[in-house]
Amino acid sequence: MKLIEPVQVWFKGAEVAASVLASNSSYDNLSTSATFDYQLMQIVVNPNNPYIEELTIVANGTVLMDGQTYLDWDTNDYAYDWVASQLNIVIIGNYVPPVPPSTTTSTTTSTTTKSQTTSTTSSTTTKSQTTSTTSTTTTIQ
Repeated sequence: MKLIEPVQVWFKGAEVAASVLASNSSYDNLSTSATFDYQLMQIVVNPNNPYIEELTIVANGTVLMDGQTYLDWDTNDYAYDWVASQLNIVIIGNYVPPVPPSTTTSTTTSTTTKSQTTSTTSSTTTKSQTTSTTSTTTTIQ
């Protein structure tokens, strides 16, 4: 889905701003033409949680790609740009839904291991103690 410069659309008796374009190829004969479905959507933000957005389809339809345009079609971005040009709208970026910040808690678990090593070299004794700490991070979403 793509963000577009907002366009005014008549929807259920009122003008609303559509700011997202979705499109997909609904038919492609793999030779000379393809049909694309499109939807123009309004972003509605949940007033109780700004990280929840609802996309409402306020206009939809189909466009037919054929001829040299079909032969030149090689990427999704090309198809999106072409659909946008047919609808006389301007793509300004990719639509990325908001992601709520994650809550991270950190728990530390310590494990102590004692080892005693005695070595005799020229009547010398060496003792060592090793302590290791393991840290675990848990992410709750």
